[in-house]
Amino acid sequence: MDRFDAIRTLLAAVDGGSLSAASRKLGMPMPTVSRKVSELEQHLGTQLVIRTSRKLILTDAGRAFVASSRVVLELLDDAERAASGEYRTPRGNLLVTASILFGKLYVTPIAIEFLAAYPEVNLKLVLADHVIDLVENHVDAAIRIGQLPDSGLIASHIGDIHWVTCASPDYLARRGTPATPEDLENHDCIAFEGLEPGRIWRLGKGDQQTSITIQPRFAGSTADAVIEAAAAGIGICRTTSYQVDAAVREGRLVKVLSEFVPAPLPVHLVHADQGLIPLKLRAFLDFAKPLLKAQLAAVGTA
Repeated sequence: MDRFDAIRTLLAAVDGGSLSAASRKLGMPMPTVSRKVSELEQHLGTQLVIRTSRKLILTDAGRAFVASSRVVLELLDDAERAASGEYRTPRGNLLVTASILFGKLYVTPIAIEFLAAYPEVNLKLVLADHVIDLVENHVDAAIRIGQLPDSGLIASHIGDIHWVTCASPDYLARRGTPATPEDLENHDCIAFEGLEPGRIWRLGKGDQQTSITIQPRFAGSTADAVIEAAAAGIGICRTTSYQVDAAVREGRLVKVLSEFVPAPLPVHLVHADQGLIPLKLRAFLDFAKPLLKAQLAAVGTA
């Protein structure tokens, strides 16, 4: 059995969702596809896929094996190209993730610049306000905001963001400027929340933190909605420095309670620990890291 051939056959079946899809993609009879996958399972002594009438389902062992196999095959391709003298510039596909607004404001422009600098690389940027598992979803790199849990990820600290409390000049002229966190009880507030309530704001000096429960006049599930409501004079909002930076610079919002801020949130550029880093990923990390650091450093700190 040619193990690399069998692994490529398995990946084609997994990516296509069925043995028949792999057969079409590889131009190989379906019984041959099935036999190669079965031989691989016999060699490993474990079941990798569950075959149903409509699709393939990876077992736990199959998910782990497929994730590792992708890395191995990519490194093998890189090594072969380098040895033959063919591989001198980064090439291939990259998958990068970030939170929605951070990705829109900062990562998208960097991705566009990166593609112009590296024409043989294709990049997919997935923006989502939830944590995406890098290994399970074959993600090459991610920007993570907040404290990182213990994991096998390789992380580079690229800056910090801060919580900011602010309101429009019009609102403050009508209702006055709060001097302490407790003053918020007498103000209209704007909550940043989804289906679950997010109505506790922690403010304070250093280790002296106060939890304030707000009763929002308006609640929005995106930072854009919260900022626009605050700029329209609906009330006081609390969001992060990078999210509100443009509105503050434009004068649409004014920071308040600036001396009552919790510790900053670190921002990291992370990738999975895969030994030798593929050239395309190394190029992206080296390209994006200094640009992200400069952008975060330029954002107001509270």
